[in-house]
Amino acid sequence: MYLLSMATLLLTDLVAHGKQVPSSYIRPLGDRPNLLYPESSPKLNIPLIDYQEFDGPGRHRVVKEIGLACQNDGFFMVKNHCIPETVVDGMLRVSREFFHLPAPERLKCYSDDPKKTTRLSTSFNVRAEKVSNWRDFLRLHCHPLEDFIHEWPANPQDFREVVGEYSKHARELALRLLEAIAESLGLEKDNLVKALGKQAQHMAINYYPPCPQPELTYGLPGHKDPNAITILLQDGVSGLQVLRDDEWVAINPVPNSLVINIGDQLQVLSNDRYKSVLHRVVVNSQRERISVPTFYCPSPDALIKPAEALIDEEHPAAYKSFTYEEYYERFWNRGLLSASCLDLFKVNN
Repeated sequence: MYLLSMATLLLTDLVAHGKQVPSSYIRPLGDRPNLLYPESSPKLNIPLIDYQEFDGPGRHRVVKEIGLACQNDGFFMVKNHCIPETVVDGMLRVSREFFHLPAPERLKCYSDDPKKTTRLSTSFNVRAEKVSNWRDFLRLHCHPLEDFIHEWPANPQDFREVVGEYSKHARELALRLLEAIAESLGLEKDNLVKALGKQAQHMAINYYPPCPQPELTYGLPGHKDPNAITILLQDGVSGLQVLRDDEWVAINPVPNSLVINIGDQLQVLSNDRYKSVLHRVVVNSQRERISVPTFYCPSPDALIKPAEALIDEEHPAAYKSFTYEEYYERFWNRGLLSASCLDLFKVNN
């Protein structure tokens, strides 16, 4: 508990007293964010897809747009996503309230054990990393909801109710998006959902406090998501950047929209038709930032391999079969020192 209590108090004290970033957070000279990215560059735009017609006459168009976004960008936004605005606002509210609680109350949830299904921690992997990231996070397992909700914080008072409602809507959206992605690949619409086994759903409530020297550190360094698909809820503060054409560009929040990105498991299942993309989080000196990624994952015992229908003479299988548990153990142990560990499972390895 000592590790997180020091980190949490340090972050809040730095904000309160305007102190410098301690050496444990400072990235090497060649690995620091360039915060002078062009805010108005056309490259900043990722596709914004209106999801409203997915169940209507515009379904084919929506599926095509999602497929092109997965193929060309790895990231896209959706509007009219059917998660009620009141549910979204509630999720952001209780997230902020949790991180504004006194440190002793928050620390009731602390653990640096990644196997714990509900835990508060800091940075990414405090057991392994040499340079810390400017982030605290609350990690929650969300599916099946009834198996985990009793573990979640009881403070704020309505935390479990509000977060549980958001997680149910996020799961429904993830399943529908997986249907659309499967169709865009020419597969049966339930192909990808079945490939994920019993499935799992995790959520990270990320808190990035104002940082006195944001040019020296990251909220999170460049990485690819290890899961199948991620649904990101952002507050109104920018911080997410995506690598496009060897340049880091900002994905600024769009009101009433969610950011979607594919993870490494969908890259494998699509036999490299779609690829997960490097992204990172920068911080700022003025405003705190809240983000809530929902990670939709295979179950640990799910056997992940390229879909049979996507393998032929021109497109041989790019990956060996592996379980998601095997993959995630490698990902976690390597931390964010490596953007992805998919290369370990390539056929030519």
